[in-house]
This record gives sequence, structure tokens and C-alpha cells, in this order.
Amino acid sequence: MTLVSTEWLAARLDDPQVKVFDASMQKVIGRTPLEYDHLQVIPGARNLVLEQELTDTNASLPNAFPSAEQVTQWLRHNDVDPDDTLVLYDNQGIYSAPRAWVVLQAMGLSNAVILDGGLPKWLAEQRPVANEYQAAKGTGTVTAQLQREWLAACDEVLHASTSGEAVIVDARSAERFAGKKEEPRAGIRAGHMPNAKNLPFAMVLQGDGYANVQQLQRTFAELSEQQPLIITCGSGITACILLVAARLAGYQQVKLYDGSWSEWGSRDDLPIETGEH
Repeated sequence: MTLVSTEWLAARLDDPQVKVFDASMQKVIGRTPLEYDHLQVIPGARNLVLEQELTDTNASLPNAFPSAEQVTQWLRHNDVDPDDTLVLYDNQGIYSAPRAWVVLQAMGLSNAVILDGGLPKWLAEQRPVANEYQAAKGTGTVTAQLQREWLAACDEVLHASTSGEAVIVDARSAERFAGKKEEPRAGIRAGHMPNAKNLPFAMVLQGDGYANVQQLQRTFAELSEQQPLIITCGSGITACILLVAARLAGYQQVKLYDGSWSEWGSRDDLPIETGEH
């Protein structure tokens, strides 16, 4: 199970083995952000500060993958036990919750799920909200362990760009992919990896949530006939939206290039292309 519905969660808000986390990010890139006048929280949710708690803040690249030790510390602080289901949502519908899901899945937390539609769908259905987060108790027992098959290193991406052994899929906008729009981060070249294919992350969404499975299967079939996929974006956040979509469409061999364009575009030794592809 990757996604859960608002109905599913509403029926389980009082279940002590269902722990809810708001994984919203302060900065939203690639779409017009939804803004709120005041804090609105799904009852019982804890605040997951993704940019700090599940990010290696000492890394040279933005939004870098955390260590297993860092994730273990976060899990135990939030009293996560092995049988718990972790429900992740964000205030944009689908934006940063998939990143939190990928991090936790890659660390062995197979019981992590995403609330499809997130807070916008919850509010649209007039479900109950709170105005503060639930405090953590710090009594968790789970230990994280990195499953490396979730991640592709730069060398693997470079090899795929020439060998065709995996399809590189870029979640950035068409303008950024083509090199027609300046990158939001200073010192980063414009363009994309050789032979990469562009799938802006909005193309796998419908309303506040994901498109249905049949639509996702059609979308990904145009890119790859079940070839392995390597997903990239600007800094590893919106790529996770596509990674989840690919898994929903039935693709099992899907990796995240965590360094994404922040790494590739900053290295003069790596080739780039411009134009549509």
C-alpha cells in the first residue's frame, strides 16, 4: 500500500498504531503554492520538518538524503514502533510528502504511506482539524537501515545516459529541462542530462492527488516499456512525486538520483543537452 484515502485515515485517527506526520515544506518550487492564513493540522499529526529532520543539513548539496542514524533518531523521537503505519501528508496536496515517503521506504520503513490529496482534500471534505501539532514522546524502538537499491549515484546516471540501460526521467518544468529558463539556484547550468526524458511532475497529478493508475500507466508507457527508471529533478524533492507515480503504475525498478540537477548542473565535467526531448 502506497497511498491511503482521506476516508481511510478518518476511520483510523484514534488508532495508536497509525501515526500521522505533516511533511509540508516552507518553500515550494515548480508550482504556485497554496497558502494558509493560519495553521491547520489533521488531528493528532506531528510536525515533520523535512528540510532539517530527514535531510543531511551538513551536505554540500540541497535536500541531501539523511543517514540511517539520523532517521533512526527521528523515528525514536517520534515513538515509532515496528508495527506502526506512518501516514505522510503535506499542505499542497501532493508535493513534499512523497519525498518523506521515499526517504522512509529507503530506510526500511515499508509501512509508510501517503495521504492522497493531503490537507487540501481533507479540508475540502470538511473533516476535523486541529490548530497545533501533537508532541512526540521519544519512546520509539525502530532502527533505520538504508536499502541502496532506492538510490542512483551520479556515475550510474552518467552510464545510463549513454548506455540506455535505464531511462532517465526529469520532473522539472519543460522550460528548465530545455534550458530556456534560468535555474533557481546560482551557479547551476541550464539544460538536462543527455538522453533524459521530460515528465513535469504536474503531469502525474489530478486535482489535489495522483492521477488514477490507468492514466499513470499510459503516461509512463510513453517513456519506457518497463525499463528501469532513474528519476531526477532540481534537488530530489519533486522527483519523488514521479517515483511514487511510477511505482503506482507498476514499475518496480525505479531509483532516485538524489543529487539531481543541483549536482549535475554544477559540475563542468558532466555533459548536458538543451532543447526538448
